Amino acid sequence: MAQYEQERLLNEILPNVASQLRGPLGNMHVAIQRMTPQDGTDEKAERNMAILAQSYYRTMRLVNNLSAAPMLLDTTPFLTANVELVAWLKGLVAQAQPLAEEAGVEVRFTSPLPHHSVAIHKEHMERLVWNLLSNAMKFTPSGGTVTVSLRLSGQQVLLEVSDTGCGISEELQETVFDRYLHPERMDPQPHGLGLGLPLCRRIAEGHGGRLVLRSHVGEGTTVTVALPDKKHLVAVVREPGFHYAGGFQPVLMELSDALPYGAFRARHID
Repeated sequence: MAQYEQERLLNEILPNVASQLRGPLGNMHVAIQRMTPQDGTDEKAERNMAILAQSYYRTMRLVNNLSAAPMLLDTTPFLTANVELVAWLKGLVAQAQPLAEEAGVEVRFTSPLPHHSVAIHKEHMERLVWNLLSNAMKFTPSGGTVTVSLRLSGQQVLLEVSDTGCGISEELQETVFDRYLHPERMDPQPHGLGLGLPLCRRIAEGHGGRLVLRSHVGEGTTVTVALPDKKHLVAVVREPGFHYAGGFQPVLMELSDALPYGAFRARHID
């Protein structure tokens, strides 16, 4: 794809598609809330509404990734503020654990660090963690494990998400960061458009870091995000970014591609 076409795709076409989808999705969410059985007596209706809710949340996740597409053309360093990474990351994993159980996957957090503060853009890093967790859970069969770890190495903080899933072939690894630019390489569900990993790499680079993927077929995948181990000496106050999930369960949305329809029953959505 020519550079001009790529820039137009990422800056104009994909965000415009996302914008057009948000209105109908908002209406869909309201309808789902009104139609979902609240007393649990109609199993068939509850199952059908869970399937509908699953489609809603998956589409909402796609819309958010489409809206973020212009980020892939930007090379500006992110504005950052100090965050205590251990508690923050442990909290994100704790939010994912009950949903991962719906897919039969165990999600673990490990770190030798009792606490450690680093300057990050918190909202962008949350997007990175959710994308990596969703990918790991999506390709890990029931009974498998996803491990999130945090450790220090020299002047870097290493955040790793590893799984015991199917792994990625060498051929596919060559295109994981630009597959969205090549329609002929698009895979069927659950692979998606291929925007998640490129966004994760851009977020790592926006922090002055890097992202490395290692995978072997049948042995699982590990994604390592290396960030500079630095923090601001003076506290930086920054307005939190606006996060629109189109509903009331952003974590359910972020992990929706990796979850069975049972995770979208009323008990999780309420």
